Amino acid sequence: MFPLRVFLVVLFGVLVMFQTFSLPGQFAHMAKESPDFAYLRWPATAVTVFWVLCVQVVIVATWKLLSLVENDRIFTEGALKWVDAIVWAVAAAWVVLVGVFLYVGFNAADPGLPLLLFLMTTGVTVLGLLMVVMRALLRQATALRTDMEAVI
Repeated sequence: MFPLRVFLVVLFGVLVMFQTFSLPGQFAHMAKESPDFAYLRWPATAVTVFWVLCVQVVIVATWKLLSLVENDRIFTEGALKWVDAIVWAVAAAWVVLVGVFLYVGFNAADPGLPLLLFLMTTGVTVLGLLMVVMRALLRQATALRTDMEAVI
């Protein structure tokens, strides 16, 4: 568990740097270099910072779930709220990603970026559905553990 926690902290720190420095700076540079696309600076910044925020929510929820595993409390109702946080973060990122995919798809002259966005949308869809299945499994395991404790 310790190595995973180390990498979660590192990833969270890198994402904070991306949110505050890299992404806004990148889109400011893009606006200067390509004045035709300068109108996309703030929407692109907002969207990408939002996606990073969604990933940060998943990291925090994963951290909390690790704590529950370490304390042998993963099969409790408290764990479900953290899994719900992951599901909602993935769903929110997916909704915005579909919006970006549709916008780019209708305005692109080249099929490369829409295809990449379609691939990303498919991947996030699979991830979201996988999390819904994992949530259902956790709910079922929690109910079984509660029943077993009542019997014992």
